[in-house]
Amino acid sequence: MAAAPAPTMEERKACWGARDEFWQCLDRHPDDASTCETLRRSFESRCPQQWVKYFDKRRDFLIYKKKLETEGYHPPEAAGKS
Repeated sequence: MAAAPAPTMEERKACWGARDEFWQCLDRHPDDASTCETLRRSFESRCPQQWVKYFDKRRDFLIYKKKLETEGYHPPEAAGKS
């Protein structure tokens, strides 16, 4: 099974643009991701599957990091209690 060829510069730009549009939609509609379903499909169709998985994890991490920076770390109440 041969590896897929690397995306061209135009394909990468299209992927990143679709990702950015999708993420902006999610930022505008944090409580209703279904509003962004069309942009999600565009993102998935323009990017390699591995990239989509990476970008999904990256977004989750960036949201978590921002929350830590603004709210600080608060360990769960039950932590360490057995």
